[in-house]
Amino acid sequence: MHIADFRPPPGLANRHIQTLLPRCLPRPAFLGRTEILTLPDGDFVELAWASEPPDDTAPVFVLFHGLEGSVHSPYARHLLHAAARRGWRAVLMHFRGCGALPNRLPRAYHSGDTADAHWLLTRLARRYPRALRVAVGVSLGANMLIKLVAEEGGDGLDLTGVIAIGAPLDLAASADALRHGVARLYERHLLASLKRKVARRLARGELPLALTPGALGKLDSLRAYDDAITAPLHGFADAEDYYRRASAGPLLGDLELPTLLIHADDDPFMPPALFARLPAPAFPVHVEVAHHGGHVGFVEWRQGRLASWLARRVGQQLDDWQSTTAAIRAALDPDEASW
Repeated sequence: MHIADFRPPPGLANRHIQTLLPRCLPRPAFLGRTEILTLPDGDFVELAWASEPPDDTAPVFVLFHGLEGSVHSPYARHLLHAAARRGWRAVLMHFRGCGALPNRLPRAYHSGDTADAHWLLTRLARRYPRALRVAVGVSLGANMLIKLVAEEGGDGLDLTGVIAIGAPLDLAASADALRHGVARLYERHLLASLKRKVARRLARGELPLALTPGALGKLDSLRAYDDAITAPLHGFADAEDYYRRASAGPLLGDLELPTLLIHADDDPFMPPALFARLPAPAFPVHVEVAHHGGHVGFVEWRQGRLASWLARRVGQQLDDWQSTTAAIRAALDPDEASW
């Protein structure tokens, strides 16, 4: 485990300030396009393409957002921009129902739902077979991505590397952490968004749930929501079964791809000393822990203004993987040095 080089600005180290501060930063505009990707079960996900270089060998950056996130989330804009400005083909996959359109089937998405991401990554490998590809997950998307990498092994995903930011690797412990103190405000915000979507679909009779509007309104925690909605919609016995089967933490020792894990010790969405309760990561995993940063915050002071350290750190990692890959290709075949 390594200490991240993140340093918060003086007076802005508090974990809640760091968590909320990205919302105050100017964020890059999204000027790309949306693609509807049809899934094998007839449903779809929306892809937000932030940049599409004409060269089909341009490296590919795939981003998976957090719970109720989207291309409009501050971290998404900054990370996509960091990749695009380096000439990468940058895309965000919205989980089902998180884009502009409601999804078709009587289900949603969850922290262990790896099939859609796998489908996207295999499609991109076929579209751009000669391009370096990197996948990045944030929060829920990070847990999902780690689980996917563990399930598929080193040969199952044609990726150069993976980055996981603020991953709730112990879902039950994270649900408990959100029940205490100021963290309850985050839980209420997320819960309100989730319940609004479910209320609309229940009113249209689209969900096979024995849940009245009144009962939905009384769900007062993410654990209660997962017990009443996430679990039955997605084949889990209850919330505990979901947390146990979907948590990626127990799989850290199974990772076979180069993986960067970025975590803040003061993340209000996580229990203290998260990695002490998990198995030791496998050899290809590089864990960077910052003393501060909040939940997917990591706002630093750079060049006379507040800026995203996450975007800078992820950009550095993209540069490292791209240069290393180019050097290996050149050594193996000088004619491929320009890939």
